[in-house]
Amino acid sequence: MEEMRRIAYETVLRACGFASLAIFCVMIGLSFLPRSAFQAGGFLSMVMTLVLVLKALEARTKDHRRTEMWLYLSKENRPPQAFAQKTVSTLMREIYFSFARWTAVISIVMWTIALFFSVIGL
Repeated sequence: MEEMRRIAYETVLRACGFASLAIFCVMIGLSFLPRSAFQAGGFLSMVMTLVLVLKALEARTKDHRRTEMWLYLSKENRPPQAFAQKTVSTLMREIYFSFARWTAVISIVMWTIALFFSVIGL
C-alpha cells in the first residue's frame, strides 16, 4: 500500500510541477507589472485547484487500469482485482484533494500579495 501511495504521490506531484512551471513562466512574463503577475499567478493557481478537485471527483469512476499510477506499479505490488478499483480510486482521490488544498493556499497567498501591491500603488 505504501508503494502505491508513493507512486500516486509522485505522478500527481510531477503533473503539478509542470503546471507550476507554466504558471511561473506566465508570472515571469508579467514581472514588469508585479500586481498583474501575482493576479495571474493567483488566478492560474485557482484554475489548477479546480482541475485537481475535478480529477479527485473523477477518480471514483475512472478505471483503475487506465491510471498512470497503475502503469508504474509493479505487478507484485498491485492489489488483487477484487478490491483494486476501490483502493486505487480512494488513494488517488485523497492525493488529488491534498494537492488541491496546497494549491488553494498558494493561490490565496498570491492574491494576498497582489492585494498588497494594489494597496501600495504598484
